[in-house]
Amino acid sequence: MTARVGEDLNQALHGLLGDDPSVYVLGEDLLDPYGGAFKITRGLSTRFPDRVLTTPLSEGTIVGAASGLALAGEKAIVEIMFGDFAALAFDQLVNFASKSVSMYGRRVPMPLIIRCPSGGNRGYGPTHSQNLQKHFIGVPGLSLFEMSPFHDNRAVLDRMLALAEPCLLFEDKVLYTRRMYDVDELFTWDLVEDVAVVRFDGDLDYAVIAPGGVAHRAIAAMRTLLLSHDLAGAVLVPSRLYPFDPAALLPLLGQVGLVCVAEDGSAGGTWGSHLAADLHTRLWGSLRRPIRLVSSADSVIPTAAHLERAVVLQDSTISRAVLEALDG
Repeated sequence: MTARVGEDLNQALHGLLGDDPSVYVLGEDLLDPYGGAFKITRGLSTRFPDRVLTTPLSEGTIVGAASGLALAGEKAIVEIMFGDFAALAFDQLVNFASKSVSMYGRRVPMPLIIRCPSGGNRGYGPTHSQNLQKHFIGVPGLSLFEMSPFHDNRAVLDRMLALAEPCLLFEDKVLYTRRMYDVDELFTWDLVEDVAVVRFDGDLDYAVIAPGGVAHRAIAAMRTLLLSHDLAGAVLVPSRLYPFDPAALLPLLGQVGLVCVAEDGSAGGTWGSHLAADLHTRLWGSLRRPIRLVSSADSVIPTAAHLERAVVLQDSTISRAVLEALDG
């Protein structure tokens, strides 16, 4: 049986610190026996006591110190306890770390990863359940990734550090307990460059592009559409959200009648809208319907489970959007 996503990420961090003595991990409550709010850093401080640093409750200070480490030639990984609080480090990320890569007259390596546990469906309420990806889209020198059940976490961490620039890694908290590479038996999956493609074999009626935290919801919607409406689809899950070049997907997307981009978080200025605009120009000659955008409700996220489900993107919302678009 494959490891759970959280276990795979923990193993990836152990392997990375074991292989590279220049890597530091910083964050709140990281030390054993606590091992972070979601236990992702469990065991690290015992093995690497000099390079796993617990910090005060100050996200700006944490990211600033990690940026200094990266600027001085080390490699730094920061855990923001809840991704919502990356907003408290916005100035360090946007006005210092990302700009330090290029504002000194030559490119300066800045190997820095900011891990952001994100998303709802856990009952944590308005300020502990958000997806803030859209607030960091389009910042020069800042890359965005999202944890996925189909992308090996060690490979993703290595890729981010190799970029030698600040990277945000958004980690949907629900994924921590899910299994890696777990796909419904009705479907197959493969990696096409950076993108995991989960699909029904045969002609396709639509494709859903979704980041890692939405992947299982999109796959559940794909199952419903197949069994209840005889519609065959594919779910495409990228690891790197921004910058993202969808060129490798164009042959598959050009064969379907509808492209839907589904993302968690409220609409407006999002990764999904940026991607849809890009795909619109690339697929203009083959699209038979407008690209459909699906997102969470324009609302804060309640704590009560039944109210939270009404706001946060669900698989039923994705399947309904595909049906409405195909019928229209």
